[in-house]
Amino acid sequence: MNNNPDKIHIRWGLFSLFMALGGMWIGYYLNFSANNPIYYPNKKIKISGSREDKLEKLIRFIEENYVDKINMDSITDKVITGILAELDPHSVYIPKSESKQVHETMAGNFEGIGVEFAVENDTFVIKRIIPESPAEKYGLKVYDRILRINHDTISGKNLSYDSIVKLMKGEAGSTAELEVYRKGLDSIFTLTLKRGKVKIPGIPAAFMLNDTLGYIKLETFSNTAHAELRKALRRLLDQGMTSLVLDLRGNSGGYLEQAKRIADEFLSGRKLIFSTLNNKKRQNVFTSRKGLFEEGPLYVLIDENTASASEIVAGALQDHDRAVIIGRRSYGKGLVQREVELDDGSFVRITTAKYLTPSGRSIQRPYKKGHAEEYEEDFNKRYYSGELFYQDSIKINDSLKYYTKHGRTVYGGGGIIPDVFVPLDTAYIQSQYQLLLLRHSLNKALEEYADKNYKTLIRMTEEEYLQNDTIGRDIYHFVMGKTGGSKNTVHDPKHDRFINLLKSYLARELFGLNAYYKLRMQTDPMIQTVIKSGDTLQNVLSNKSPGHEKP
Repeated sequence: MNNNPDKIHIRWGLFSLFMALGGMWIGYYLNFSANNPIYYPNKKIKISGSREDKLEKLIRFIEENYVDKINMDSITDKVITGILAELDPHSVYIPKSESKQVHETMAGNFEGIGVEFAVENDTFVIKRIIPESPAEKYGLKVYDRILRINHDTISGKNLSYDSIVKLMKGEAGSTAELEVYRKGLDSIFTLTLKRGKVKIPGIPAAFMLNDTLGYIKLETFSNTAHAELRKALRRLLDQGMTSLVLDLRGNSGGYLEQAKRIADEFLSGRKLIFSTLNNKKRQNVFTSRKGLFEEGPLYVLIDENTASASEIVAGALQDHDRAVIIGRRSYGKGLVQREVELDDGSFVRITTAKYLTPSGRSIQRPYKKGHAEEYEEDFNKRYYSGELFYQDSIKINDSLKYYTKHGRTVYGGGGIIPDVFVPLDTAYIQSQYQLLLLRHSLNKALEEYADKNYKTLIRMTEEEYLQNDTIGRDIYHFVMGKTGGSKNTVHDPKHDRFINLLKSYLARELFGLNAYYKLRMQTDPMIQTVIKSGDTLQNVLSNKSPGHEKP
């Protein structure tokens, strides 16, 4: 998850903790000269009791006696963060200020009107309407400008993004009165709507790649992920799906129970999905119901950001030879956390167990306690070692060798190693670099293009937009003209990839994430690997050679 609490400033927390505790120790426990008027050697303060009492009394003493006014909530947060940093990289503290957003993401919904927006030139611009939201119901459109919210003027006020979010969000059933400027039609109108529950999809896209091959993008294992998966599977099966791509790239995990249920949709009979191990006590978790797609070719896409619950699903399907795993070595998070809520609304996640795949392997990558920053540098290490580009650069520990149901070799000790390696796409990297160079002007240019062509775009269906072969180049030339970029007209696959990205970004705003992924998958190397070599890839599952051989 992008608001990753693992990245809280650990070292600053420890530094603050040691400085606070060290200062108290020096000031009251050491024998200073009696001539020093600042310290009181004859009035030593003794803090005793249990570990809990000592910490609580020390914090209270600092709050009541420290020479300057200090923010005790901030200090307490840093103390807790410092303690957890000495455990493992995934035992983390979530402060109250972040807890609501984290819980909303995991619950799969929030309360509000259901728009994504940007603040451009001090103006609130709607960039996406979330499906089935109040915003969609009451007729708001992409690129509408919101001038006022409940009589509070927001345009031209230089308000922060967070300030506008607070104005837009509210309890379900509460009323929001909006003054809206629709630039494409040059009209201003007032709209009153009721806020409601807005779904955060765990599956933002599900569609057919061709007549028989389905595609499902699973973005997070939220509380609604399994229900969304079953709904998507039924719809694709009704459309003639006989084989499936399950895309777990970038999925950082979520609820363990959701991982269990989702794996169960693809495994037949009674099979072990994973085990948890705590203090040498092992608990096995098995399939328990009839799944919707227990037979038929299955391809699971993973990358270096596929983590936790995603790795549980990929590991179970790999160990039972149910799916071909395609991509790059996954993140390597094999620890299970339990959430503990604190009185002030903050909470901590404490590692209580590690999980094992059906073959018995742990995929948790090595770490040193108290070295979270070094742990987070893993992506850079993989990049510069060449692992993201060459399969023979993947480090394998021969002492952690395990076997799948059909006798294929798999490895533990640091992520799921794919059966079929697909390197990081350099064309995509270059396209992203181009977008990065244009980041300050790209959104504005796309917005201007949409305003200029508003009446044409608003009449287009999603399929008409996706099948239009000229619109991508039209967007490209318009954007390059506005941003001063180079208009390279020479046919180049990398150039085509950049055009595809521009077209997909506008599709996301006009039609949603499903349209966005439909365009993106047209040039995606992993998808092309499946489409071109699907039958050959299935042979991997009966091959007893090491599982990461390239076909």
